[in-house]
Amino acid sequence: MPRTLITGGAGFLGSHLCDRFIEEGHHVICLDNLITGMTDNVAHLIGHDAFRFIKLDVTEYLYIDGPLDYVLHFASPASPVDYQRLPIQTLKVGSLGTHKALGLAKAKGARFLLASTSEVYGDPVIHPQREEYWGNVNPVGPRGVYDEAKRFAEAMTMAYHRYHGLDTRIARIFNTYGPRMRASDGRVVSNFINQALRGEPLTVYGDGSQTRSFCYVSDLVEGLYRLLMSDEIDPVNIGNPKEFTVLDLARMVLETIGGESTIEFRPLPLDDPRVRQPDIGLARATLGWEPKVQIAEGLALTIEHFRRQLAGSY
Repeated sequence: MPRTLITGGAGFLGSHLCDRFIEEGHHVICLDNLITGMTDNVAHLIGHDAFRFIKLDVTEYLYIDGPLDYVLHFASPASPVDYQRLPIQTLKVGSLGTHKALGLAKAKGARFLLASTSEVYGDPVIHPQREEYWGNVNPVGPRGVYDEAKRFAEAMTMAYHRYHGLDTRIARIFNTYGPRMRASDGRVVSNFINQALRGEPLTVYGDGSQTRSFCYVSDLVEGLYRLLMSDEIDPVNIGNPKEFTVLDLARMVLETIGGESTIEFRPLPLDDPRVRQPDIGLARATLGWEPKVQIAEGLALTIEHFRRQLAGSY
């Protein structure tokens, strides 16, 4: 039975990866310090013979006894609300945490996958974004702690690959949504759904013309799994190339939920990207992967999750 370590495994994406790898016959070690992750996300796995949870801060110490076949580094605050509230921790987990996770993979002879982000492209001047694009990032802006932490993590991952010969993979993850998102995480999908369910105005920043591309979590997990099992060592965009304006998304949420909520416009935050859309040509060619879940289906599933949360039955 392969043994797989997932840092940040009690988070939104990490917990879905725990599910997938157990389904694939792996023994999963889920490591999380629970700063932004939640034990509720993996509560259904507690007691499973193939699952082990360890509360640990990967920036301070990382040791796992026994062999490891795969190390997936997903530990990090990942939403603007979180990384602006936890700027030092975000930089530390991208640097010290990545270093420790890579060191463990090297010691165990394990394959390593880094969860990077579309934020490495910053406010892009190339659209859609291909992996060859180096980005347009403000290193001292409010988003810089996350953007630069992930850029550094990519550089360190490639350094371990080139210098130590470590078997590495890098996923550049675009906007993802689905069950287990936190209502308070500040992402646009969770914000809109939570506001609409509470009958509050939906907060749109700027005029809502900025674009995003939204990938349902099951599609993303499939792409990540295929990348890990592939021979592709260069960064790969994993996301949904279908582009929506933020205002379009707000209207879709209102149409799906109904109710009396309106749309309220507020000033655009500093350094908020104007466009964000992945070119997934590399993922299609090398992984045979592309998203399958349409936005209407994904929103309905996500809304049901938030309804259960609000009802206290999550």
